[in-house]
Amino acid sequence: MNTKIINTENATIEWVGKKILGSHNGTIEFKEGFYNFVEDQLVGGEFLVDMTTITVTDLSGDMKNQLEGHLHSDDFFSTANFDTSKLAITNATKKGDDTYEVQADLTIKGQTHPVDFELKIAGNTATTEFKIDRTKYGIRYGSGSFFSNLGDNTISDKFTLKISQQL
Repeated sequence: MNTKIINTENATIEWVGKKILGSHNGTIEFKEGFYNFVEDQLVGGEFLVDMTTITVTDLSGDMKNQLEGHLHSDDFFSTANFDTSKLAITNATKKGDDTYEVQADLTIKGQTHPVDFELKIAGNTATTEFKIDRTKYGIRYGSGSFFSNLGDNTISDKFTLKISQQL
């Protein structure tokens, strides 16, 4: 087995959360991670994300600080209690020259659920983009699926992660 460690200095996680009247975006940093290969075929991997690094990039000043504080709070990611999230690849099926269909277990706030996504590995770069249903991990703040009369304050249950890593 060949293990390739990601270079966390050159790895990015960009997030986008949507609401009725717009969206917000930001970044989160990897703590560590690796991919496992057998004969140049992806067979597994595991990644830890430092949830204390959640930042908002579309706002500044007090609005930025308020939203970042809210994302760190118990309403969202409760980073004081759950400072890391984990993604563990359980299966990878090659679909094309550099594309895999990946099944993985994602743990956020101590709750683990399966996720599926397409992963492209070209040379020493791995990229993916997929959506996560935050309500599966107990993050229900502002969810129209759980609360009524939210109106324009309704926040989408799903958020998008766009990931790029150098191996």
